[in-house]
Amino acid sequence: MINCNSCGAVPVPEDQLPVVLPTDVEFDGVGSPIKKMDSFIQTTCPKCGGDAERETDTFDTFMESSWYYARYACRNADTMLNPEQANYWLPVNQYIGGIEHAILHLLYSRFFHKLMRDEGLVNSDEPFERLLCQGMVLADTYFREDEKGAKDWISPQDVTVERDEKGRITQALHKEDGLPVESAGMGKMSKSKNNGIDPQMMIDKYGADTVRLFMMFAAPPEQSLEWSDSGVEGAHRFMRRLWKLVFDHLQQPGEAVALDPEALNDAQKALRLKTHETIKKVGDDIERRQTFNTAIAAVMELCNAISKFVDASDQGRAVSHEALSAAVKLLSPITPHITHELWNQLGYAESLLDSPWPEFDESAMVRSSIQMVVQVNGKVRAKIQVPADADESIVLHTALADESVQKHMADKTIRKQIVVPNKLVNIVVG
Repeated sequence: MINCNSCGAVPVPEDQLPVVLPTDVEFDGVGSPIKKMDSFIQTTCPKCGGDAERETDTFDTFMESSWYYARYACRNADTMLNPEQANYWLPVNQYIGGIEHAILHLLYSRFFHKLMRDEGLVNSDEPFERLLCQGMVLADTYFREDEKGAKDWISPQDVTVERDEKGRITQALHKEDGLPVESAGMGKMSKSKNNGIDPQMMIDKYGADTVRLFMMFAAPPEQSLEWSDSGVEGAHRFMRRLWKLVFDHLQQPGEAVALDPEALNDAQKALRLKTHETIKKVGDDIERRQTFNTAIAAVMELCNAISKFVDASDQGRAVSHEALSAAVKLLSPITPHITHELWNQLGYAESLLDSPWPEFDESAMVRSSIQMVVQVNGKVRAKIQVPADADESIVLHTALADESVQKHMADKTIRKQIVVPNKLVNIVVG
């Protein structure tokens, strides 16, 4: 389209459309580059031959972004898109974006998708299957007031903070002059409050995996995340701990043997049970619940169990190897670099990226015994182990035989006995 002083808006024939090469455009990062190109803007009207200007604003902002997901699925298409390739990938399984997208980008995408469907370009009714609106990242805010009372916001990275035992700020000093600054509490990271944290600084210090782990672990994805340098340090400690667990395991002498589920003792079965319970939970947390923080917590619990398991026998090492392999693979979507290296160190020839997601073994999760809490007058006094198929009489007998329970019963009369299957025993005495 061109704008002619005499003819008004005039469409340009397709064979007269200008060709602009990337080498012809000067990118300075400010505004649209073609708006500054007189060679592109100044032209003649194809209708009257008079002076005219080419239109530089040809599409609304949302025009292209409302259907790019379909175009991305067929990058080699010579036309608008290749329906066969687009339909192979569409609809998009998971859309992640801020809540503001729900009333703009998502809404427009639905209109465009239904138009493409009606034109026979796609065969699905909706562009996206699931939506996840991520929360905001919060950080501490600090300021000083100038002589006019206006707030001069100071970066958290320029402030030294002292906290009490509950984590509350007791003093904040500017690193440059050592003088106090005011704390305005947690706020959304923004340029206006100068409380953004440069992730590159953290990546240079701890590595990208640590930063990713902290951000995924600090809060559920749909909730606000409070940035914490100490939290990043904690994530780094866990990464080092996982590394040490793997290399301590690899330092054990002798060749590893295949795991034989039928040859395991109780302690080995317990670790294997924990491994497969973790595989089941993490898979569900990531795929269905999308609670990545609880998935990471589950892997941390598995690592705790591995660290407490001391067994250098052949089957003990086999069970440990399975547990460590599971921990590494379950963390791989979140910490891809360290897990790639640890996977190779564990002796797998196949790339971690090419290996399938672990599957839990139902037979490994069959419990031979369970732990139950014993309360006396509502207060926990003991924990007992009973066979998984034990009836109520056996559970009560085991609970009453516990020394700690007997101590708190003394010579009192049992008034009531309540058994909640697989959970607790409550004995009421008086």
